[in-house]
Amino acid sequence: MGKVKRHILWMIFGLIIGIFVGILECIFGKVLLFVTNIRVQYFMFFIFFLPIIGLFIKWLYQSYGKESSKGMTLLFEVGQNNRDVIPVRLIPIIILSTWLTHLVGGSAGREGVAIQIGGTFTNWFSRHVWKKFIPSHEKKQQMIIVTGMAAGFAGLFHTPIAATFFSMEILAVGYLSIESLLSASVAAVTSSYMSQFLGLTAFSTTIGTYPELTIRLILVLCLLGCIFGLVGRLFSISLEKTKLFIQSIQWPIYKKMFFFSVILMVGLIIAGRGKYSGLGSNLIEAAFYQGTVYSYDFLLKSIFTVFTLSIGFQGGEVTPLFSIGATCGVLLAHLCGLPVEFVASLGFASVFASATNTLVAPLFIAGEIFGFELLPYAFFVIIASYLMNNNDSIYPNQKV
Repeated sequence: MGKVKRHILWMIFGLIIGIFVGILECIFGKVLLFVTNIRVQYFMFFIFFLPIIGLFIKWLYQSYGKESSKGMTLLFEVGQNNRDVIPVRLIPIIILSTWLTHLVGGSAGREGVAIQIGGTFTNWFSRHVWKKFIPSHEKKQQMIIVTGMAAGFAGLFHTPIAATFFSMEILAVGYLSIESLLSASVAAVTSSYMSQFLGLTAFSTTIGTYPELTIRLILVLCLLGCIFGLVGRLFSISLEKTKLFIQSIQWPIYKKMFFFSVILMVGLIIAGRGKYSGLGSNLIEAAFYQGTVYSYDFLLKSIFTVFTLSIGFQGGEVTPLFSIGATCGVLLAHLCGLPVEFVASLGFASVFASATNTLVAPLFIAGEIFGFELLPYAFFVIIASYLMNNNDSIYPNQKV
């Protein structure tokens, strides 16, 4: 097959994936927002169902999930050519489990779920449909899975450039698959526009005040990056260690889930009656729209998110990381005398960089969400943050 024809085929592949994944992400995202609004209104009713839903999620995965319980690990195994098939039942199981986790007040995100939806659908599509159009020797698992992950990320966040690079970066540190760039970028742009067309909204804002970029400010930005990097690294290490600790407890799985769900429920009630439940969008809005942000908000959001995901509830980590970075940025802005929304935006992107062990995608997150005027400042902060994480990541299967 000629090179031009092959490129055209992969562009068509990206277009098709973008359309279907964009539709799936819109459905997932809209229902999640609806569920979130219901929980916010009736938090003290739904929170008491958290242990029961925890048991249901555990039963669902034990009875029907099988390999689906490995989640993101399945995508890494396919992307790194260690397996060929992702069970398609992962999609309905993880969507339902995530909706329920958010309904009853768990602290979790959505982007990891969106990536799994995109990657799983693309894996299924390539095996059952796409194989008819491209010779077997040109089936490239990494390109296929990267395309799906890019579509999934962009479908929710509407940041197609960041989505494209993120999907390539997380498979292997420091390695960008240029070969995957074409299909992934087409899929990301298409998915983003498709979900927007269907009415799914995503957070974005502009920064009103930028300080003058001086040598002194660059040093301050590097220091901020180091702090944000430590925050992100602490999150990723805590998530890994807490999961291992929970797994090491030799209790029956349902007893373990119920016990820790009760602890989580009590903690969420005591700590602000649901303030740290869900995505953390409330904390992000407070950080950027002059709401009340306390110095301990970023720490409590980290703790509740780590605990929620470690005991077996479902959801992603990325949006909570954004809220952790933004609220930490508010605290640091007051300490260093810089505009609050300016430092919050830098924390938003750089804590994400450290926790995911990615560099290029966070730069575009900063540009696509806050405006590309932020990039000269974000450059120093994100690089410092990235260098501080010592290759720790919320994705343990990421190749280093």
